[in-house]
Amino acid sequence: MTIRLIVVDDDPLVRAGLALMLGGAGDIEIVGEGADGSEVAELVDRLAPDVVLMDIRMPVMDGLEATERLRRRPDAPEVVVLTTFHADEQVLRAMRAGAAGFVLKDTPPAEIVAAVRRVAAGDPVLSPAVTRQLMTHVAGSGADTRRAAALRRLELLAGREREVALAVGRGSSNAEIAATLYMSVATVKTHVSRILAKLDLNNRVQIALLAHDAGLLDDEERT
Repeated sequence: MTIRLIVVDDDPLVRAGLALMLGGAGDIEIVGEGADGSEVAELVDRLAPDVVLMDIRMPVMDGLEATERLRRRPDAPEVVVLTTFHADEQVLRAMRAGAAGFVLKDTPPAEIVAAVRRVAAGDPVLSPAVTRQLMTHVAGSGADTRRAAALRRLELLAGREREVALAVGRGSSNAEIAATLYMSVATVKTHVSRILAKLDLNNRVQIALLAHDAGLLDDEERT
């Protein structure tokens, strides 16, 4: 399977470097490039990519707003945001908007290629450690309100669905969840799909962030 990719960055040198690097992977095809978030909708309509690799800071429409608009569409491609910061409130907002992960601009080429492949396969590119770092970055702003809202949403889940949601929040893969909860990988996938539908979420990253917002993973660490 060939992964159709669009690269969006306002720096032409960055776009050229990414296109050269990613175009060398046999299973990735660069089908288009954009210089601003305002171009994303038209590019997606015309080129039908699987993944959009998008800079988070651009002058006319930034990657955050472009991600929010894109992920509200049906059958939207996955989004990986590009950033120069490990912990940044805009990165966290992009994750909440539905981005499947982020990569730093100084990430080694092989890791960026691997990130695109993972996201195209439905796996997020966001480690539990990075998630906690991002959450801590904005923990002082409305944390209590977010926790109450997240707990209310998680009440919609059945018992096993809640267990799977917490495991996703810990960063566990489907295989790891299956082994821990004594169920098949297919059953785990079914639970994840139901969680996404019940909570109106886009991907596993948003499940993980909701679990962090609810404070349930912090509670586990204290016990």
